[in-house]
Amino acid sequence: MTTNSPYQLAVVISSVREGRFAPVVANWFLDRAKQRDDVTLSVIDLAESPGDLSPGVAGADAVVVIVPEYNHSYPGPLKTALDATGPEWHGKPVAFVSYGGISGGLRAVEHLRPVFAELHAATIRETVSFPYAWNHFGPDGEHDDFEGASLAATTLLNQLNWWANALRDARQVRPYAA
Repeated sequence: MTTNSPYQLAVVISSVREGRFAPVVANWFLDRAKQRDDVTLSVIDLAESPGDLSPGVAGADAVVVIVPEYNHSYPGPLKTALDATGPEWHGKPVAFVSYGGISGGLRAVEHLRPVFAELHAATIRETVSFPYAWNHFGPDGEHDDFEGASLAATTLLNQLNWWANALRDARQVRPYAA
């Protein structure tokens, strides 16, 4: 039994700092995702609903986490929000769009992968990362490497589409049991 309807993608904006750069990165990613007909989007902004991931994740088939790198890892409020959830993540794919200094947030992503494994979620390989993001987005919200960044987002969304549909179909046939 397979479904061909669009999958529900929740995009989590994990930075809550005042003056944060997260909305620029999130809006850039959301603009690319909105161009697709295989996905329905919702946004969970931890700055607006601190620690409350449950409803948005429970209703999603897949999740993209927009994550900055703070001190070689991810933001504390994201850890708090993740620790307050559990079954909502079971058997769901998670992808990352990261930003930060020289590593582009990839150290934060690598710290998140084992956390999501403990939540019984499947992290996908592809990521979109932006080293020194604040130097590469213009006032229009576009990245100065339009082609490369857009290709990375398309690759991530294509891979996430496969995982979201495969795992959604699997959960319908056999509910995930931790």
